Amino acid sequence: MRLSRDTTGVVAVAVPTWVYVPATVGALFVVTPLIAILLKIDWAHFVPLITSESSRAALLLSLKTATASTAVCVVVGVPMALALARGTFRGQSLLRALVLLPLVLPPVVGGIALLYTFGRQGLLGYQLEALGVRIAFSTAAVVLAQSFVSLPFLVVSLEGALRSAGSGYEHVAATLGARPTTVLRTVTVPLVMPGLVSGAVLAFARSLGEFGATLTFAGSLQGVTRTLPLEIYLQRESDADAAVALSLLLIVTAAVIVIASAGRRLTGPL
Repeated sequence: MRLSRDTTGVVAVAVPTWVYVPATVGALFVVTPLIAILLKIDWAHFVPLITSESSRAALLLSLKTATASTAVCVVVGVPMALALARGTFRGQSLLRALVLLPLVLPPVVGGIALLYTFGRQGLLGYQLEALGVRIAFSTAAVVLAQSFVSLPFLVVSLEGALRSAGSGYEHVAATLGARPTTVLRTVTVPLVMPGLVSGAVLAFARSLGEFGATLTFAGSLQGVTRTLPLEIYLQRESDADAAVALSLLLIVTAAVIVIASAGRRLTGPL
């Protein structure tokens, strides 16, 4: 058995050499299409392509709706992760399965489900329509669609962090007389903050790239529901160069967010 030491001096078992072969194949499988995009871009007209009025409107709308949907995921996802990781109740396994369901559902199916829930003739949309509230084919519909597909990413990440952290510190705080809400605010949340940040970043990135559910539930109205992925799809039919340029813009935007978050988690608070 071969042993090695990492940068911290901890002894670790060396990885078998053959593992690097399929790992390299997997890395090439991910990187090669990105290189293909770089080689296809019309660099001479790149800036005009990504700064057109429709492109700027789509990018701005994507950033706004992804931010809003991430906030929705945090507001409802944190309590859900706490209930699944710390709570004990009947139907807990079923709830976890239902929460994870959007991960395996085709996005278009999620869009149809939302349409039949919040659409004009939907389960809740009919009552909302009577009150003068219209959700389908609006910016709010984009936020709901993005939240629907992104919520499981935050819940899974945070639940895993809660289970890994254990509950020892929370028991100590409770023994010392802290109320449950105080324990949650001063012990639990700071303890799992890296997991919460990871989940929020994953939710934001997933929202930024959402296409199927958004198109089905919100449509493609410029400045209202046409996010950057929808703009890329439409441009592909009329201007392939613009579609490729916008694809790179979306990739770079998502990569910057993820890399910045990873750097934040590695460095930690000063």
